[in-house]
Amino acid sequence: MKLEFDPQNPLFNIVLLEPEIPSNTGNIGRTCVGTGSHLHLIEPLGFELSDKRVKRAGLDYWPDLSLTVYPNFEAWLAAVPDPSRIFYLTTKVDKTIYHTQFKRGDWFVFGKETKGLPEDLIFSNQEQALTIPHTDKIRSFNLSNAVSMILGEGIRQIHT
Repeated sequence: MKLEFDPQNPLFNIVLLEPEIPSNTGNIGRTCVGTGSHLHLIEPLGFELSDKRVKRAGLDYWPDLSLTVYPNFEAWLAAVPDPSRIFYLTTKVDKTIYHTQFKRGDWFVFGKETKGLPEDLIFSNQEQALTIPHTDKIRSFNLSNAVSMILGEGIRQIHT
């Protein structure tokens, strides 16, 4: 099955709040191109978008990426047409990605690699906070892997 690539109507929106590791962002950009999703980056970034590690991880797909960069969280939030379709990914809640019905155009928000999302953001949006189940042997999944997992579940729900 081939997914549709429509920059005006992305399958999903991936939001990275203050990402720190350029190779993660590059991998996520490539995954967004491959899934027809839009990547949203909220500054400050822990690297320059021109960083060769971002480009290397994104390979030659980076020019096809639908990308928007915001100066802060408030600017991004103001651009979201339906805040009820925002999902905050965290390890601090019990509700999993498998207990939510996703729709085309949903927004998946991820925090920085070293700290995740701020707790006040999670707990003020607890109904929309989700986790990816994992064993107690790890604190969390790698950011680019977590993005792939949520996109995979979203695609499964929409296309089955």
